[in-house]
Amino acid sequence: MTSSQQRRMRLGRLFRGFGPALIRHRSDADYNNGSGASSARPSSGSLTMPTTDARPQHAPTAQPPRHLPANACAIDLGSTRERLIHHPLYALIDRADRLRLFMEHHVFAVWDFQSLLKAMQQKLTCTSIPWLPTPDPEARRLVNEIVLDEESDELPDGGHASHFELYLQSMRHAGANTGPIERLLDLLSRGAPLAQALTTCGGPATACDFVRRSFEVIESGSTRRIVAAFTYGREDVIPDMFRHLVGSLAAEHPAAWGPFRFYLERHIAHDDEKHAPVCRRIVARLCGDDPAHWAEASETARGCLESRITLWDGIAEAWRS
Repeated sequence: MTSSQQRRMRLGRLFRGFGPALIRHRSDADYNNGSGASSARPSSGSLTMPTTDARPQHAPTAQPPRHLPANACAIDLGSTRERLIHHPLYALIDRADRLRLFMEHHVFAVWDFQSLLKAMQQKLTCTSIPWLPTPDPEARRLVNEIVLDEESDELPDGGHASHFELYLQSMRHAGANTGPIERLLDLLSRGAPLAQALTTCGGPATACDFVRRSFEVIESGSTRRIVAAFTYGREDVIPDMFRHLVGSLAAEHPAAWGPFRFYLERHIAHDDEKHAPVCRRIVARLCGDDPAHWAEASETARGCLESRITLWDGIAEAWRS
C-alpha cells in the first residue's frame, strides 16, 4: 500500500461519521423556522449533473473580441492580486498556534464564500417554484457544477460535505476555536439579521468586516458584481511556504492536521484547477463586448481583493498584539 493510500485511509477514519452531527446546533426545526432563504434546506435532487456536454474546466480563458482594444474587455486587477500573493502574512504563519489563529479568522471568509456562491446560483439558475428556464443554459450548467463540488464534495470515507463543513471539522481536529463561527450560524438559524449576528457572535472584528463587505456586493443585486466577486475576490494562490507548513504539521500530527491538509488539497483541486477557469468563462459571458460591464466587474474584483488584503493585515496585527 502506498503512502498516499495509507494517508487517505487515516483521513477516512478521522472523517467517519462526518454527516449530520458536523454542525451540532443545526436541526430540521432550524431549517423550517420560516426565517427566509438563509434557513431553507437545499433540495437533495436539484443539482444532478448531466453526463453529456464538454467538461467546462477545460475551457480556454476567454479573450476579448478582436474588434475591441485588448484592455477594454478584460478584468483589470491593478496591483491588488500581486499584493495579495506577496502579502507578509504567509511568512508569519510559521507555527501551529499562528495557524490556528489564522483559521479562526479565515473560517468567516470560507463561510461567506458559500453565500456568494448561492447568490450566484440564484442569479444564474432558477431556484424558485414554479421553475422557469433561465436565459443562459451554459452558465446554468457551469454554476450548478460548482455548487455540487462546493456544497457536497466527496470525503475520504465516501461521505459528502461542503467545503465549509470540511474546514470547520479541520478546525476542531486542530484545536482551533470554532465558537464564534458556530454562534454566527446559530444566530442566523434562529432568524437574527446578519448585521446583528455579526455584532454579537464574538468573531474577530476584521473577519466580520470582511463578511459585511461581501454582503454589500450580494445585496447590490448585480449579477456581474456577484460573479466577479466570487471569481476574483478570493485567495486563488496558496503559497508554497504555507502548504509546506501544513504538510509538515500533518506528517508530525496527522490526527490534528491531516484534515486541514485534505481541505487544502481539495481547495487546490477544485478552486484553482477547475472552478477558476469556469468562473472566468461566466464573467466573459456576462460582460460580453461592453467595456462598461468589464469596468464594473473589474472595480468589484479589485474591491474584494482589497478586502482580503485588509483581512490578512488584521490577522498579522493580531499576532503582533
